[in-house]
Amino acid sequence: MKRLNTLNPVLDKKWLILLAGILWSGVGVMLNKLAYGWLISEELNPALLFTFGGVLLALIIYRFGFSKLADINNERVLAYVNDKVCIFAFQKWTGYPLIMVMIAMGIGLRKYSSLPKPWLAVLYIGIGGGLFLASLHYYRQLVRMYTDKKAFLVRGTEEGD
Repeated sequence: MKRLNTLNPVLDKKWLILLAGILWSGVGVMLNKLAYGWLISEELNPALLFTFGGVLLALIIYRFGFSKLADINNERVLAYVNDKVCIFAFQKWTGYPLIMVMIAMGIGLRKYSSLPKPWLAVLYIGIGGGLFLASLHYYRQLVRMYTDKKAFLVRGTEEGD
């Protein structure tokens, strides 16, 4: 059992939340960069329409999906008793197979789909934008953790005087 614990990569909660934010931001930027590459060769008006559709989809995905998931992930990490948490704990274990399916579907759509790339760009902007916006929840949580701790330390020194 002791040997198993040495194989468990752990991080402090604040670093785990930062890592989650960076991963979500990074994937969001990557997906939007792919979409940009597909739309840059389009004429301006169609490219703007596809972009608008993608941004609208991103707002919907963010509002009704990823924002809630990011908040749930933050709550789960904060609920751990120990300050050091497994590096994979920012996401439920049951969510990892879904992530793998989404990655496989994204690669499959990009490589093998007959769907025109501008239409695919709408989906990529939607998912990428939703992920990026939801990543801000992780950064907001870090700010809260820092300001709450700072406020606690200031209150503690005032009461002690």
